[in-house]
Amino acid sequence: MQKVHPRISVQYQGEATVVTFTDEKILEETDIRAVEKSLLSVVDQAEGVHLVLNFDNVKFLSSAVLGLLIRLSRRVYERDGKLVLCGISPKIYEIFKITRLTKVFEICKDVDAAIEHISQESE
Repeated sequence: MQKVHPRISVQYQGEATVVTFTDEKILEETDIRAVEKSLLSVVDQAEGVHLVLNFDNVKFLSSAVLGLLIRLSRRVYERDGKLVLCGISPKIYEIFKITRLTKVFEICKDVDAAIEHISQESE
């Protein structure tokens, strides 16, 4: 029997909904679908969600995750929300730079910086 465990952890800190990925690797299509389903349910809970995606635990991800992030971003902005990514390892950050996603996403060093960024934008 396959071990089932949550793909994300959700915490509420001030105005922000902080989603931390629990898996070190997000590579398999089934994992990506599970993450997408979980993330979309968080986004769809309320209009104007201020979402922080924390990648602290993630060491490897597939290019399909980048597509997921773009779809998620569109959904967040359609619902008048904000999206900030944080905790991205240097290796994964290089992928974001090469694909020019650093121009698409707001990326902060850590959760505290991401929450501060969201707070400043809300003022």
